[in-house]
Amino acid sequence: MNDATLEAVLAMPRLNEPAPDFAAKTTHGPRRLSDYRGKWLVLFSHPADFTPVCTTEFIGFAKNYPRFHALNCELLGLSVDSTFAHIAWTRSIEHNFGIKVPFPIIEDLSMKVAHAYGMIQPGASDTSAVRATFFIDPESKLRAMVYYPMSNGRSIEEFLRLLEALQTSDKYGVATPEAWKVGDKVLVGPPQTQSSAEERKNEGYDYTDWYFSKKDLKSSTR
Repeated sequence: MNDATLEAVLAMPRLNEPAPDFAAKTTHGPRRLSDYRGKWLVLFSHPADFTPVCTTEFIGFAKNYPRFHALNCELLGLSVDSTFAHIAWTRSIEHNFGIKVPFPIIEDLSMKVAHAYGMIQPGASDTSAVRATFFIDPESKLRAMVYYPMSNGRSIEEFLRLLEALQTSDKYGVATPEAWKVGDKVLVGPPQTQSSAEERKNEGYDYTDWYFSKKDLKSSTR
């Protein structure tokens, strides 16, 4: 690993640490990270305006915007294109697909925000942002990062599922299993002592083994 690569790795944002601050021009006027304090934020980048995969993703985000909003979450897009290109593209999406994009898109011609969030991946492109998605909580901490290649579109449904899972874990202090969705049982934290491990089977959970138990949030008071 050369010095430049090491520097880039060390500069990458990290989970459960403050998200990189930014102040940027967007299609809805200036935006700062602090504007979203008290709300969840999904910040996502795309390689370029007027491209087919990105268009499908923006349609998906726009259609599901009310669902994100209902979860106290805002959306914020980004690419290294200009605000004028963003405006022209979103108008094209509305004209061609009948979908209005209701959230802002950052103009990042300098790539300052993209570099701060590790959206520029030299193995994919030095001049375009990859499909990176960041979940930032109401305290401005980075809680999840998801990267996709330029050739493949993201699943908006999965992002909604992940957002609900993060919020559930925060509220109830639990973990969620693979493919968890609202209404499913959650995972109980494993015991931390020998004696509590021996007692686990008698604690009223959906018990499989001392380290693996589930519970229903609706019926459990634990």
